[in-house]
Amino acid sequence: MTVAGFVTLIGSKLLALVPLRLIAAISGPLSTVGWWLAKSRRRVALTNLRLCFPEKSEGEREAIARGHFRAYMQAALEHGFLWNASGERIREYVTLHDEQQWRRFREGEQQRPVIWLCPHFIGLDACAIRISVDTSGCSLYSEQSNPDIDRMFLAGRTRFSQSKIMARTEGVKPIVRAMREGLPFYYLPDMDFGLRDSVFVPFFGVNAATITGVSRLAKLTGAAVVPVIATQRGNGAGYDVRFYPAFDNFPSGDDVADARRVNAFIEDRVRENIPQYLWTHKRFKTRPPGEASLYQ
Repeated sequence: MTVAGFVTLIGSKLLALVPLRLIAAISGPLSTVGWWLAKSRRRVALTNLRLCFPEKSEGEREAIARGHFRAYMQAALEHGFLWNASGERIREYVTLHDEQQWRRFREGEQQRPVIWLCPHFIGLDACAIRISVDTSGCSLYSEQSNPDIDRMFLAGRTRFSQSKIMARTEGVKPIVRAMREGLPFYYLPDMDFGLRDSVFVPFFGVNAATITGVSRLAKLTGAAVVPVIATQRGNGAGYDVRFYPAFDNFPSGDDVADARRVNAFIEDRVRENIPQYLWTHKRFKTRPPGEASLYQ
């Protein structure tokens, strides 16, 4: 095992022993350190918030960004718990709501594949691992450069049930196969993957390269698209994971309109809890031809 892999493994095991409320308490001071050290991530977050919320003052946007750093720090430290705790403890810490929104597509005469549409809120790993305690699913992941850390990430995310996680480089065929075998697909729709398979549609009024994979995969498999959002409670009290009604008339046959619809849904959820969205990702990195970078 590499040094980095060994350190990550030991760190994960040690963090699993730390009380969750203590993790929440120390996340504040640690996030303040991270705020000053992670200058590039801080600039990205503030740029995104300026683009998405121009009506807010600079002070308001900085307060949101600092709140995001704190929530993100807590979520990162909680991976020791999520990768090592028993299923029963995870059930107690992460509460599922409105599961009937997707389970109804797995029962009776209306059975069909399901896509869990999970935008990049900081609780997305807690959400995925909690679902996997009771239900097998499938998803894509980005391979880590360190093979030991890569194996650890996979083991932590697949240690319950019979879930399958495929590398993004494998393409869509393994996912389609898994969905046809009855596994719901945990899909993260809101990262900038460049021009390929993307269209430019507004996100908070700013053109964003948005993947059309949601509508294309729903069309290919006949899947119901059921959004799911994880919200971090305060003071280390856990997470609420809420399933929303499936999109009706989706896909519509218009990839651009469908991408707009996905972005509009995410906007509504972000407005409900702005600090917990992933503001440190360069959501507007890819620009239409001729447009300058927004992150200079």
